[in-house]
Amino acid sequence: MAETTTARALKLLSLLQTHRHWTGAELGDRLGITERTVRRDIERLRDLGYRIESAPGTAGGYRLEAGNALPPLLLTDEEAVAIAIGLRVAASQRLIDGPQTTLSALAKLEQVLPPSLRRQVDALAQVVQPAGPTGSLVSPDVLGELALACRDHERLRLSYVSASGEESRRRIEPHALVPAQRHWYLVCWDLDRDDWRTFRVDRIGAIEHTRVIVEARELDAATVEEMALAASSWTPQRIQADAVVDLDLASFLEHFGVWGQGATAEDASRTRWSFGGGDFREAMYALLYIPPGVEYRTDFPEPHRAELREAIARLTRALDAPAPPPRPPAG
Repeated sequence: MAETTTARALKLLSLLQTHRHWTGAELGDRLGITERTVRRDIERLRDLGYRIESAPGTAGGYRLEAGNALPPLLLTDEEAVAIAIGLRVAASQRLIDGPQTTLSALAKLEQVLPPSLRRQVDALAQVVQPAGPTGSLVSPDVLGELALACRDHERLRLSYVSASGEESRRRIEPHALVPAQRHWYLVCWDLDRDDWRTFRVDRIGAIEHTRVIVEARELDAATVEEMALAASSWTPQRIQADAVVDLDLASFLEHFGVWGQGATAEDASRTRWSFGGGDFREAMYALLYIPPGVEYRTDFPEPHRAELREAIARLTRALDAPAPPPRPPAG
């Protein structure tokens, strides 16, 4: 019985080590126990030194507070700081399989760090920078908050600023955090658009928790990764151009999937699609994905247009010329 009680207390502590507020009924449902047993287990954790805030009434519940000292995690202050710094670097460098795991662990640890140690972690994080290129600056608190909302399947309200500077309020069901092209992206279900959307995390403003927990929507890992990669390609490129493709919008989107987001109907039978790249080769690669036999026009700019025309002319001559003699046998 004692072993069962200990295991249950550890599960309860794991649930409390988030930014979420839990009602007694929610904790009881998660643990398969009564609310009376929840209250007893809360008292056991308090006796061990965990500061747990409680509020009475129908809207009341429990939440783990940051203490004046670390709760008994069997860590020294120096070890706790070292782990927090390591998790921040690991999250930025994608060193652990699944950024969700890294951010969730970081959020749990920083939730219970006393203010003095949090200041120490913040100060060290500014000087302990990972090697290699860095992307947009994102608050670890925001990443941790979103990671926990993804894990708990909690609906959120947030403000978002698009690449064009337009601000909007969104109601979402967060699904996953994904790093791509030196940025963090939140893949989520947009309740107002009734569709999947990808938001760059550094453009997310105020986050409002609804405490509404929903069933997770199905979305395979490959699609999540592809959505983040597609979103990272929408950032301004050195070469920007449009193509007007002889496909209606529905057929175009069916062919391109998430890579066609942002395309618009030119008329009933044609679609306008923006594309680009770091040089003419990358831009040409995008155009090669237009289905075979489908005609299109493009405003590909000079001097890259001339570079692309010259490269295509050489490629055509190489394909029309006789094949080179076979490679002589080795030895």
